[in-house]
Amino acid sequence: MKIALDPTPFHHSHSLLELPRVVAELGYEWLQLTPHVDMIPFFNHPKADDALVSQFKKACADAGVGIASVLPVLRWSGPDEDAREAAVRYWKRAVQIAVDLGVSTMNTEFSGRPEKAEESERAFYRSMEELVPLFEREGIDVLIDPHPDDFVEDGLAAIRTIRGVNSRNLGMVIVACHQFHMGGDLDAIMEAAGDMVRLVHVADTMDHHRSHGLRYITNPPGNAVRVHQHLKIGDGDVDWNQFFGGLGKLGFYDRDTVMVSSVFAENENAHEVSRYQLDTMKKYISSHS
Repeated sequence: MKIALDPTPFHHSHSLLELPRVVAELGYEWLQLTPHVDMIPFFNHPKADDALVSQFKKACADAGVGIASVLPVLRWSGPDEDAREAAVRYWKRAVQIAVDLGVSTMNTEFSGRPEKAEESERAFYRSMEELVPLFEREGIDVLIDPHPDDFVEDGLAAIRTIRGVNSRNLGMVIVACHQFHMGGDLDAIMEAAGDMVRLVHVADTMDHHRSHGLRYITNPPGNAVRVHQHLKIGDGDVDWNQFFGGLGKLGFYDRDTVMVSSVFAENENAHEVSRYQLDTMKKYISSHS
């Protein structure tokens, strides 16, 4: 298992090529390449040419940091056909960037729209018809998170949707701070997913279902919004013994997997929080291996 840092909290203060050094200084041996305006931005065509990809790969090597995964977020399940076709083109370039970086794991989100779930599912499988042969040919594992506000949010439904693609190159991401949108039964989700779970994100959140659904209030009542946070371990309602213990039962720590610290809520303390996350994750792993 690789323990990686999501360097998003440092995007505003450091350039793309500076990020590997920052990650190394915080004690991590791996980073997750998340959406960045100079590499693979959210929803749009990748912006890196071959020269920049090569420079980033060298910056990682110089810092002694590996790239555990590449994370694009593109509208490959969008019910708008023009947007979906564009996302497939963008995915092809993103895969080439991952291959050139020497990375064999990509993680992403289902995308699509929950209010158009049926149309989005059709779009998802249409994209898979074109992209899965590429994933399989390049030896890329593509792991998918049922993100809040995607066309599939429930964890068990996500497993069924991924299984329906019928490719060993597709698997699942479990994001600890998304679990209260995933149906709430983390044990059942992990048991059903098994070795499909090959990447996890570690961040805490409050359970928005608690306090009679009034933990968070939006006005007017009934807004179609999804609320969650990416807090440091211990600042929310996630049961961390359940989370790390469940991964232990899956043999997650002994496989070619990735665990990512992804705290976004405390940029002002990002250095301290990143170190705290690494130390705390290692303690939980040691307790549940």
